[in-house]
Amino acid sequence: MASRINQPSYALWSGSKKFLMIAIALLIVVGWGLYAYSQQWINGLSVTGMGDIGTAGGAAWGLYIVFDVYFVGISFAGITIAALIRLFNLERLRPIARMAELLTIVVLVLAGLVVLIDLGQPGRGIINLLRYARPMSPFFGTFTLVISGYLFASLVYFYLDGRKDAAECAKQPGRWQWFHKIWAAGYKDTPGERQRHRHTTWWLALFILPILVIAHSTLGLVFGLQVGRPGWFSALQAPSFVLMAGVSGLGFIIIIAAILRSVPKLRDRLPLEIFSWLGNFTWIMLIGYIYFIAVEILTSTYTAHRDEVLLTQQLFSGAYAWLFWSSLGLILVSFGLLFGQFLRRRYLISLMVISGVLLNLAAIGKRFLIVVPSQTHGTLLPYDAGAYSPTWVEYSIILGIFALGTLAYMLFIKVFPIMEIQENSKGE
Repeated sequence: MASRINQPSYALWSGSKKFLMIAIALLIVVGWGLYAYSQQWINGLSVTGMGDIGTAGGAAWGLYIVFDVYFVGISFAGITIAALIRLFNLERLRPIARMAELLTIVVLVLAGLVVLIDLGQPGRGIINLLRYARPMSPFFGTFTLVISGYLFASLVYFYLDGRKDAAECAKQPGRWQWFHKIWAAGYKDTPGERQRHRHTTWWLALFILPILVIAHSTLGLVFGLQVGRPGWFSALQAPSFVLMAGVSGLGFIIIIAAILRSVPKLRDRLPLEIFSWLGNFTWIMLIGYIYFIAVEILTSTYTAHRDEVLLTQQLFSGAYAWLFWSSLGLILVSFGLLFGQFLRRRYLISLMVISGVLLNLAAIGKRFLIVVPSQTHGTLLPYDAGAYSPTWVEYSIILGIFALGTLAYMLFIKVFPIMEIQENSKGE
């Protein structure tokens, strides 16, 4: 039986003016973000909208921590999808495995950058972490599990999963042949090597799943274990973080898959069936998250402490009401779009993309409502209510971070296959 490798050009936008224009636009945004960060570096955090809690009437955690939680949340769905595909041999979803893995790695790096930016003096923060770290603290657990263990495991999985394609790409002359040879590291695709890779990646996928749940639960416990902070102290924080992470991450994967489907050579490999699976996974997780929202509202209004009730009132009819109801509305609209398609058994990629965008906007809003109100209106001490409004510096840095992540994703796709290279066999 003869076989051949169908090797599409892995540089999807090779020589494309559109790619170059997008890259230049992203570099401009990144440059603006660097300029904004230079102002923060020179003048300190005074150029941001953050301030001390209580005495200064502000919030010590602001937009940076909001997007740290958001980025880590997106990473959850990416590597989870890839691990489940490997563990349960979900061949229908295999075309999106690598794009999901890459998404996890990129956004985890962005989350680490946002934390360093939030420190004000990153060097001093890292030194103090090594000198005064307390392993029993959720903060320490978040750093070690998410940044170290979680990211390292994802990188190892991504490397092993791509060795075969790297070896195939290394056979083609080109400017990136050296990169492919380094990645392949002598891989010959022998039966023994294939068997070892299958076993290794299977066990690594099995190892990654509990790390994911523990890491995201620990991030939720950073808030949920603070007994003196109304709005945070809750047993639902950890599971809510896990569910919302899955919802926003799946929505992001839908958006990326739809964008890549616009490339003619990838259209046939991203059929509607993949989007229907992703959409159904998303609305199922949304049911759990909506249930948690309902339980949280009931307990915070019916049996909660006076300060908890006051904080909830700020969400329902106070300073944060517009954001709370907007986020809840976006979640419900997204659920209606996805569940309606499931009932009719008719799926439209455009509606799924809209749902993915709305869910990620809602995720950002919900992260903001988790982080900020409990600082400005959640103190148990006799302080007046505070306020927090991000400045142009914070917005610019976040936009620059988004542009940097998008640029990194695009550049990787230009030098390496974003999907596994297919093998087509001919009959004798």
